[in-house]
Amino acid sequence: MQQSFLEWLQNTPPAVAVGETWFPWVESTHVLFMAVVVGSILTVDARLVGFGLRQLRFTYLARRLLPLTWGAFVGSVITGTLMFMANATNYIHNKPFLAKMVILLLAGLNMLYFHLVTNRHVERWDSGRPAPAARAAGLISTLLWLGVIACGRWIGFV
Repeated sequence: MQQSFLEWLQNTPPAVAVGETWFPWVESTHVLFMAVVVGSILTVDARLVGFGLRQLRFTYLARRLLPLTWGAFVGSVITGTLMFMANATNYIHNKPFLAKMVILLLAGLNMLYFHLVTNRHVERWDSGRPAPAARAAGLISTLLWLGVIACGRWIGFV
């Protein structure tokens, strides 16, 4: 990104307000949203991998948690964007931040592949043991989201 754009972004009124006053509140809210996102995703992933909730149909569990996950994800994107804006010129060079963004992209691609390919045959394994591809997607998702959390925590220490 152009340094001048990042400087402009960092000097916008919302970015200045967050940077000067609201950062602790925005960061705390971001952490809470991320806890809901990751907690709900790991619950679904545990079902996929076979570590729990086997008594529930996968579609039932996913249908109940997906709206919560997406709502919290939107809140997380908004608060994360505000935090980025408040310190854009530093975050753009922060290796854990960049790693977090790459891992988020990979998690999104994993989810997209799961929903477009693996989940098409959910009726075959909905109430039983998930197909190997579904188990792999759950394991990959778990690892990616743990990476997102680890990198997110690491951002402030670099």
